[in-house]
Amino acid sequence: MTNEIKIGQHLIGQNQQVFIIAEAGVNHNGNISLAKELISEANKSGANCVKFQTFKAERVVVNDAPKAEYQTKTTNFNESQLEMLKKLELNEDAHRELIEFCHKTGIMFLSTPYNKKDVDLLDQLGVDAFKLSSIHIVEPDFISYVAEKGKPILMSTGMATLSEVDEAVRIFRQIRNDDQLILLQCTTNYPSLSEHANLNSIKTMNCAFNLHVGYSDHTQTHTACIVAVALGAKIIEKHFTLDKKLEGPDHSSSETPESFKQLVNYIREAEQTLGSGRKEPVDIEIRNAKGMRRSIVAVKKLCKGDIITNDCIEFKRPATGISPRLLDQIIGRKLRINLEKNSLIDWNHLK
Repeated sequence: MTNEIKIGQHLIGQNQQVFIIAEAGVNHNGNISLAKELISEANKSGANCVKFQTFKAERVVVNDAPKAEYQTKTTNFNESQLEMLKKLELNEDAHRELIEFCHKTGIMFLSTPYNKKDVDLLDQLGVDAFKLSSIHIVEPDFISYVAEKGKPILMSTGMATLSEVDEAVRIFRQIRNDDQLILLQCTTNYPSLSEHANLNSIKTMNCAFNLHVGYSDHTQTHTACIVAVALGAKIIEKHFTLDKKLEGPDHSSSETPESFKQLVNYIREAEQTLGSGRKEPVDIEIRNAKGMRRSIVAVKKLCKGDIITNDCIEFKRPATGISPRLLDQIIGRKLRINLEKNSLIDWNHLK
């Protein structure tokens, strides 16, 4: 398995806690105060990171670009995608203010760039890593440009085939040999169906590329995230809002602070249940073993000189006598003393 990857003060790796991202995205609605409230609530909910999006609308879409199907359901039908995105931009000053607010709040700031100028801005502002969206996985030139910045990259893989992911990984490795690339399984629909999550691809990509793999979730329950953790996901990302009923394309498919906190608690509990992977009893099991396991006992009254046979013994609790696994070592031996029925047989009782 690839080495641990450091993102700010956090380590991403096999024996590290799952890194949890609250995807604020554009749920600030272009309002800096709302963005700060998202940061505060994400921190209170237990997220390690809050992530936004860095773009200029005119660099993302052409004037007559249609909205995605889910966007037509959650925003003004008569509004173009360009018009919608213009209202959701964050300028450079807003980025600086939000990054400083994250530092004061104690939560990591990340953002997804959509253009090389966005990459340059985030790099200039000192972000700890880049998060690339699913659209970027088929853009070799953009991947190369981001890789050249020398920072860890989190890359969503929605809409992609394994061969497309392979091409993206190869492009990254042509630029870098440090493997600071983390893939995220993702289904690009908002919200997406549980049956479309395809979480076994986490294992597939981990084996195919020897990279850490996480999961960016768009389903409407916590189940997929917990299963992803069980399958080895090292990062969990989920959309985050203050209110599902707010106007905007992503609010309705996002988690509220209450539900996000519940998700974080479930993830942390899931991590505990996974344990170390070593098959060994915990302390309480070791203490319980004496009362739960069994010993070899006399099934009837036995006399000195009797030969131990299968007919004269059975297994009963507690496990303070000879273990049943040592049965072959006592069969055929003679007793040195008389034993009452239900007596635990001891080595001192045998010749």
